[in-house]
Amino acid sequence: MGNAFAWMAWTAPVAIFFAAVVLMLAGMTLWEMRSPTVERKGFLPMPTTRGDRLFIGLLSAAYVNLAWAGLTDATQWFAAAIGFVVLLIVMRWG
Repeated sequence: MGNAFAWMAWTAPVAIFFAAVVLMLAGMTLWEMRSPTVERKGFLPMPTTRGDRLFIGLLSAAYVNLAWAGLTDATQWFAAAIGFVVLLIVMRWG
């Protein structure tokens, strides 16, 4: 069986992705400590906090990437860019 990490393809883009997620979580934690969030209603069907919108945005970006990988042969960088835009839209107006 071996080490579980041996199966992961630790390329530079993968490392950058995980580092970005860790930085987002740390930034959101600091932001929450500095200015506690208030639930608000955006285009999502329920009231959400900043943390809720980050989670939903990250899931949406992941689904964009999975769909892109499954449906096209184009470079994954386009999917990453689209996923990032989706994340920003959910964070701002979700």
